[in-house]
Amino acid sequence: MPDESRPDHPRAPRADARRNRDRILEVAAQVVAEQGTPASLRDIARRAGIGLGTLYRHFPNRDALLEALLRRRFTRLAERADALAATTPPERALTDWLYEFTLGAGAYQGLPATLMATLHDPRSPLHATCLTMRQAAGRLLATAQESGTVRPDVTPVDLFALTNALGWIADQAPTLAERQEHLFRLVIDGLRPPSP
Repeated sequence: MPDESRPDHPRAPRADARRNRDRILEVAAQVVAEQGTPASLRDIARRAGIGLGTLYRHFPNRDALLEALLRRRFTRLAERADALAATTPPERALTDWLYEFTLGAGAYQGLPATLMATLHDPRSPLHATCLTMRQAAGRLLATAQESGTVRPDVTPVDLFALTNALGWIADQAPTLAERQEHLFRLVIDGLRPPSP
């Protein structure tokens, strides 16, 4: 006989659990903005006023916490790629999207390296979210290549690596941050097919 006291579906989180999760994300956004993606999880828990065990119940590892922090941004970038594809010429759509991605990659110190580390790690919670965003960029790339405005040997992974490299340069050499626009233009120029 089935146990009537056990629901078929898991219960929604309790109100205090939801509040804890929201508080962790709020504090994590501040701490990661200050310290970068290697920020101390212990520091996040302390500043959120919770125990480290509570943090780990909500986010079993750093990538799970980062995924929750970045999910909205990555979803928005994927949607933005689709909107640009529908309204903008192919090369312009790709360039605009890459520019927005590059700006976002510099949001947190260490983010470019973290994103590159998830590229071939399907076990990372960040992998699936990044994959959706990379696939959207890949569609823009394919359309630009079909139009003849981007060289055919560029892959979505090449694009991801180049744009993350721009963010990494700003991380490693803040004095080059003022040159980021120029470096971005060099990358875009390098994507174009060579002149005959």
